[in-house]
Amino acid sequence: MDQTVPSRHALIVDDEFLIAFDLESSMRELGFDVCTVASNERDAIELAKSSRPDVVVMDVYLGGTRAGIEAERWLREVCDVPIVFVTAHSDADTTERIHTVMPSAPVLSKPVYQETLANAVSAVTH
Repeated sequence: MDQTVPSRHALIVDDEFLIAFDLESSMRELGFDVCTVASNERDAIELAKSSRPDVVVMDVYLGGTRAGIEAERWLREVCDVPIVFVTAHSDADTTERIHTVMPSAPVLSKPVYQETLANAVSAVTH
């Protein structure tokens, strides 16, 4: 009997192409069959509505603003999808702002190492 395992889908939101590509590669290594990439919050929301990801890896700063935090709020409320934040700005103010909106969200500093990403993804998806 063929037991088909459903594919797992990740949405990656980062406006830096090389980082998004690296995150996509890491997510595929972690067993996510489908990885969709968005470079801004508008595209992230549209892709989340159409593809219903199992997890979102979200950059905090998109286009020079903390748009990732606002996009996360919408994704969590409307799609009820777990979020892992990644950022090059891990200062106390940014981290506090993230945890005000989503207290349990993992916040990973760039560069993101695959083992750290694997632990964060596992924590939010189980």
